[in-house]
Amino acid sequence: MTRDTTPVTEERQRDADRSQSTILAAARDEFAENGLGGARMDRIAERAGLNKRLIYYYFADKEALFQAVLEQAYRDIREQERQLNLLDVPPAEALRRLVEFTWNYYLAHPEFMTLLNSANLHRARHLQGSKKAREMNSPLIEMLAGILERGRKDGSFRGGVDPVQLYVSIAGLSYFYLSNNYTLSAIFGRDLMSTKAKHERLAHMCDVILGYVLRS
Repeated sequence: MTRDTTPVTEERQRDADRSQSTILAAARDEFAENGLGGARMDRIAERAGLNKRLIYYYFADKEALFQAVLEQAYRDIREQERQLNLLDVPPAEALRRLVEFTWNYYLAHPEFMTLLNSANLHRARHLQGSKKAREMNSPLIEMLAGILERGRKDGSFRGGVDPVQLYVSIAGLSYFYLSNNYTLSAIFGRDLMSTKAKHERLAHMCDVILGYVLRS
């Protein structure tokens, strides 16, 4: 009689998934704190509470692990964006929600911006070879294009808006402010991270983006 090994196989897969998730979380923190160049596999193993050999088993080397961390970072933000259900609300409200979400996500996840800084320092070579990263980000642009088209059809948005350019503007308005808040606060003599200043910034970004797409 053949023994059913399915439960054992499934449990092993769950263990493997848990181990990889633990490694990715530990690596994310290490890369965010020290960058790709300063990160150490020994510290990642210590953070994860796992044998370093297990990390190499799943991810081969530090470069491959950094790529996996970047892919997971994009997966996390894209999954939360999908939960906004932006295709179910009027176009202007959808854009406002996307701006608000992007701002609040960057505030809650400063490690995301730090990881992107490190990736750009290395000219995004870890993303250029990542099919997963492109596949995860394409639906966002398709969704944004759909929002813009709905707005154009109902007469609330002007036509000819490039969804990629628009998203770069949405992300950039948050990213630059937050990643440069220390220098900006110093040179302008204002605390740009006070509660009042953050509320003002979000309102300004919504006005800028909607002001660009809405028909006058």
